[in-house]
Amino acid sequence: MRVPLSWLREYVDVPVDASPEDVLEALVSVGFEEEDVHRFDLQGPIVVGEVLEFVEEPQSNGKTIRWCQVRVAPDGELAADGGPAVHGIVCGARNFFAGDKVVVTLPGAVLPGPFPIAARKTYGHVSDGMIASAKELGLGDEHSGILRLVELGIDAPVGTDAIALLGLDDVAVDINVTPDRGYALSVRGVAREYSHATGADFRDPGLREWGELQHPASGFTVTVDDANPIRGRVGASEFAVRVVRDVDPTKPTPAWMVARLTLAGTRSLGVLIDITNYVMLELGQPIHGYDLDKLQGGITVRRAAAGEKLETLDGKVRTLHAEDLLITDASGPIGLAGVMGGGTTEMSDATRNVLIEAATFDTVSIARTARRHKLPSEASRRFERGVDPLIPFVAARRVADLMVEFAGGTLDLEVGGALFATVTQEAISLPKPFTAGLIGVDYTADEIVTALEKIGCRVDDASSSSEVDAWSVTPPSWRPDLTDKWTLAEEVARIEGYDRIPSVLPLPPSGRGLTPAQQGRRRVANALAAAGYVETPSFGFTTEEQNDLHGSPSGEHLPSIKLANPLDGQAPFLRRTLVPGLLQVAHRNLSRGFTDLSLFESGTVFLPEPGVQYGTSFVPSLAVRPDASTLAELDASIPPQHLHVAVLLTGGVIAKQPGQAPVAADLSDALDAVRVIAAAAGVSIDVAQGERAALHPGRTGVLSVHGTEVGYVGEVLPAVAEASDLPGRVYVAELDLDLVLSLASEKVVAASLSTFPAATQDVSLVLPADVPAAAARAALVEGGGELLESARLVDDYRGQGVPEGSKSLTFALRFRAADRTLTAAEATEAKLAGVGAAAERFGATLRE
Repeated sequence: MRVPLSWLREYVDVPVDASPEDVLEALVSVGFEEEDVHRFDLQGPIVVGEVLEFVEEPQSNGKTIRWCQVRVAPDGELAADGGPAVHGIVCGARNFFAGDKVVVTLPGAVLPGPFPIAARKTYGHVSDGMIASAKELGLGDEHSGILRLVELGIDAPVGTDAIALLGLDDVAVDINVTPDRGYALSVRGVAREYSHATGADFRDPGLREWGELQHPASGFTVTVDDANPIRGRVGASEFAVRVVRDVDPTKPTPAWMVARLTLAGTRSLGVLIDITNYVMLELGQPIHGYDLDKLQGGITVRRAAAGEKLETLDGKVRTLHAEDLLITDASGPIGLAGVMGGGTTEMSDATRNVLIEAATFDTVSIARTARRHKLPSEASRRFERGVDPLIPFVAARRVADLMVEFAGGTLDLEVGGALFATVTQEAISLPKPFTAGLIGVDYTADEIVTALEKIGCRVDDASSSSEVDAWSVTPPSWRPDLTDKWTLAEEVARIEGYDRIPSVLPLPPSGRGLTPAQQGRRRVANALAAAGYVETPSFGFTTEEQNDLHGSPSGEHLPSIKLANPLDGQAPFLRRTLVPGLLQVAHRNLSRGFTDLSLFESGTVFLPEPGVQYGTSFVPSLAVRPDASTLAELDASIPPQHLHVAVLLTGGVIAKQPGQAPVAADLSDALDAVRVIAAAAGVSIDVAQGERAALHPGRTGVLSVHGTEVGYVGEVLPAVAEASDLPGRVYVAELDLDLVLSLASEKVVAASLSTFPAATQDVSLVLPADVPAAAARAALVEGGGELLESARLVDDYRGQGVPEGSKSLTFALRFRAADRTLTAAEATEAKLAGVGAAAERFGATLRE
């Protein structure tokens, strides 16, 4: 909410020397968030000038300019820029006459943009300043001609400071208003809150004598037809109308009103609409004006019929929903109640008689209509938060009075309003010790009562009529958010000051901390980050095709969870894998010039079981804690969720530098990432050749721990990478981190260091080409026994000297005993035992 300070000062005593920052500080102290300070981005000298005479000079480009002589200071005095009283100015506009008073920006002035003004030669003359339009001053969008002060009803002496004259020296403070405090979407509400913060005197613009507001309705009917209210709530509870006749919509909006509207973020659209917007900002009550002569019969407020259509003020024809609340006349719908009016009855320059509407509509109905039609408006923003139900009649009369004053109309006293519901406020019982116990501050009874009365509550002592020592608190009409003792206690804390609430940290009980699984997840994430990978969290939504391609080994269709109300209609499924998100992140980075990428993500994937129906159609009551059966039903409606970790590499892993050629990422780097994860998780991961639909055949590995498959690693197929707009080679690995951590030992025991030397030998096995190297190594390890400390593959040879269909795998073996130095014979015996196991299992032979 943007509030000009000059406007705020009308209703609360803001010190003359108070800066915008001082006002914001006061409002922050009562719970608002500071947003910004808004000013007219200009500086003087900008003065009132009088056009003495001008000569029209046609130009070779077809344009005609006026060479003007403009008086910018009284005779015998210097101008504000130090120059003569009469300036020669070139002007391209032609909507002014000799004798007109205009706004002149003299050399040295700066207009919004910034656009500095200086004397310059143009069209054969030295133009000593500029005659300004409303748009150039920041007062609106009108740029077809210069601003004539006579059109604003202003007759000021030549040389007067135009900045102050037009209200351009005003400044607005901008605060963020939370949804529960809709009353602060008005100058009235903000002025009241400033009074709460500082103790300054507040003058309520909503106080009017009822006798001057309400008159017997005659000649114009208003009815509410809501026989089947939605959720038991009638769509409209009040509907006040006023009629102003014989208005002149071409009259100018006062300059001070235009300046205030502009600072408040509202465009000037003509005097009639400006007045309705002005009162909405002032009182918080949305107002709508109708061209009375375009109305057919009386007004009926009703729900829409299915398929009914309405053309709104933005020129769009909207198909209506049965829940939409409408304003109608005999011709049909003429407006979406509380959201936007219709085009058939809008006010225009031809309007002569105006019907003013100020109503109270159901908050939920207005909010749903605005969202349904994607039509947020300043009116709906206020209605959906709750408008003071006692203000519509005040607002309608305020608009009428302003139209009489500035549009030359006449108030029709025979046409009044209709009140459909009695405004009542339910009293709330507030136990006297409750506030201090909840907030943790020893407030006195006087402090609590004073704070509540300050915000407009009526506080009565209910102790005498009740067994409970309590107050009976009736909230003011403009505070629909005050509904129980907790909200009242929060108001006391807000008004008395949050700085009184002590900052006390609770002492955590001993033995608490991260679970082993949480510690494991942190170790894995920290290890990958330390290894140079960048974590890139992504949304958990994808397409069914991506789930099938990356989320199943062979690419077959597996069940996925589809959201009923997805954020993105193109990706309505919950992910089964993290890889599609990493591919999207890689593409986004490549499109921005980052070609060398090492990424990782740890996140939840959703793996529904075939044939199981997930989701629930019921929402348990929030008033009580759900019982065990309800919780069990909710748990059963959620698909199994596993925490996965995935990495992606593309481009280079070592950049080119002096003495170092660039090194591109390859499959071994992805395997290194797997080893980093394994070390952090405290497991040993085995790699065996495998297949996956999205990965390159022959460059895909299946990862397992103790024989249990936990993930995969490999190179993305070129066609799949190209479909993601990734031009180079892409390597990925993905593991079920929950499963990996569950397979890890509870305690990691460090291996003891032997003081005895190792015996190393190599062995080359010839075996069928389809035997995985990991399986051959496992056989060597099993046969080698406890003396074999390490077995590492160092060569994979296929070619001359090796039979067709076979391969030669060379392993570097390291043997060591814990209690003695091994002899060569003992090491050889253990090696041959391993060869024997490989021979028995795969038919392996020693290569000569």
